[in-house]
Amino acid sequence: MTAAALSHEIHGDGTDLVLLHGVGLDRSMWARCLPSLAARHRVTLVDLRGHGDSPPAAPGVSLADLAEDVAELLDGPTHLVGFSLGALVAQQLAVTRAELTATLTLVSSVAGRSEEERTAVAGRRERARADFEGSARAAVDRWFSPQWRSREPESADRVLATLLANDRTSYLACYDVFATADGPLWPRLPEIKAPTLAVTGADDPGSTPEMTRRLADRIPGAHAEVLPGARHLLPLERPEELTEVILKHTAPWAPL
Repeated sequence: MTAAALSHEIHGDGTDLVLLHGVGLDRSMWARCLPSLAARHRVTLVDLRGHGDSPPAAPGVSLADLAEDVAELLDGPTHLVGFSLGALVAQQLAVTRAELTATLTLVSSVAGRSEEERTAVAGRRERARADFEGSARAAVDRWFSPQWRSREPESADRVLATLLANDRTSYLACYDVFATADGPLWPRLPEIKAPTLAVTGADDPGSTPEMTRRLADRIPGAHAEVLPGARHLLPLERPEELTEVILKHTAPWAPL
């Protein structure tokens, strides 16, 4: 499949860092993290294929396709920061395009799903096919605690609007990647040479702390961070803490 020309924007100066969003979302999800990251890095915000202003994704699109799209934007070693689906894309790049990977930060990533976890994500995929709006609303309910939603109802509304604005064919094609790609990646994770951080929220029901620890155990030299009291959307729910751990991770390769 031919690489897609991704919609993207660049902010700041310094060593290169790219931000990759989750399935059904777009680059706007990083808005709260951008100021701190762009103060230290040349940050590229990307809309993955099938999302935002990038070209649509056709059924059968693969993780390799999504990763190669991103690789076309990179000029050399880059700090890869991926969230959820974006974390799988980042892992794929770290495995297949090591020369483009300076460090790897995996935010709210799935990894090595158990049979029970595979069954659960397959059920969510089928619900999205049968009832897209209901599936989007259920996702927001999983991602936002009642307390956070009561504090920031407009944030939950924006995330829901982003999900509902998706082209259905593109969303389902990319959700298929999200639901299955961790399986083929799992045996290749020990090949990753880039310094790796895996971070998730303690209360994330999908990208669980156990998955984050699996990644840290599987990737040589990797380490895990679990943010207490947080769910899935760390770039929105805990941007200050997330940017702090990202910048701490990239600092040895991004001197002031």
